[in-house]
Amino acid sequence: YEADFTKNGAYHNAWTSDYSVCYEAECADFEWERILNLERIAITSPMFNEEELKSEKGNVKAELTGYMNDYARLLWPRLQKDIGEEVPHLKERLATINNIELKDIREHNRRTHTAKNMRFIIAGQIKHRKKEILRNLEDWDLKEGRRFEIPKDKLHSSPAVLVKRKDASNITFGFSMVTPRRLSIQETQAMGALNHILNGTMSSRIFGQARKRGLVYGMGSGINSSKHYSSWDFDGEVNLETADELFSLIQVEMVRALNGEISDEEIEAVKTYAQGRYQMGAQTVSQISDYYTDDYFMTEKVELYDDFPQIIKEINKPSIVELAREFAGSGIHAFVAVGSVEKAVINQLAESLNF
Repeated sequence: YEADFTKNGAYHNAWTSDYSVCYEAECADFEWERILNLERIAITSPMFNEEELKSEKGNVKAELTGYMNDYARLLWPRLQKDIGEEVPHLKERLATINNIELKDIREHNRRTHTAKNMRFIIAGQIKHRKKEILRNLEDWDLKEGRRFEIPKDKLHSSPAVLVKRKDASNITFGFSMVTPRRLSIQETQAMGALNHILNGTMSSRIFGQARKRGLVYGMGSGINSSKHYSSWDFDGEVNLETADELFSLIQVEMVRALNGEISDEEIEAVKTYAQGRYQMGAQTVSQISDYYTDDYFMTEKVELYDDFPQIIKEINKPSIVELAREFAGSGIHAFVAVGSVEKAVINQLAESLNF
């Protein structure tokens, strides 16, 4: 199967998130039908056996064990759990592997891989092919099933958390502010504009200044939305001797943004950057597909890619400031760090973020 799938250069992959099992494939235009049919076979007629399960359990165990040494990957599952999400952290995930049996895999597949629970995004040269593609998908041998609802957890703030690692030479940190609703695409882009101003480039307010001062090699911020929540996340790595100065800078620039100290020039620069990214994205099929993924898979809404330039034009300071204040005032905040320092150091850094 694998050799046949990739013989003309096609690519495929599968992965899981907190909510989904995702499949993707990318291929040359001339073989789209062959590849779609091979995907159909994999999804509708999977072959489960003990030998492959044993191998895959070993692979997953090795992968998760590797993540234990990736401090950035340690942060977020721990943060999610500490604010109330029903998400197992890495040690808990590792502990479940030996208990998984073939019957569990078959039962999970039976319940989840159904017509009502699947969603598809297909991008490419589909002119004159839409009806044929739809007929192909409608012929897939899937039980009707049902659409699963994404659970809604009761979130709350958490005290600062230190994941102690004696061999850590610096502090890897992450902090989040959560609002209990999903942002619209317009709101997501407005917050994306603020993240660009704060951390997007070497001339940005936090990351850019920090690099110029030699405080940090890398840090960033972003917006993540699920069906019921949206989080404003910051992360980075910093040496102990420059941590206080970095967090003082973060505090100052966050307060400035929350007070509306954003210039018209900064807003226009963000719009120009976003317009360029939009045009670059239109040059590749995968980026067009990615644009639709979050909203469609999570809410089944279709926000047309062609409408994106208008969304960019509508970015404005009042909406940015209002959204930033919503996150800062949400009452759901968390701070997690990985390092060899004492807990008091992490508490002090977390307490310095007072906005």
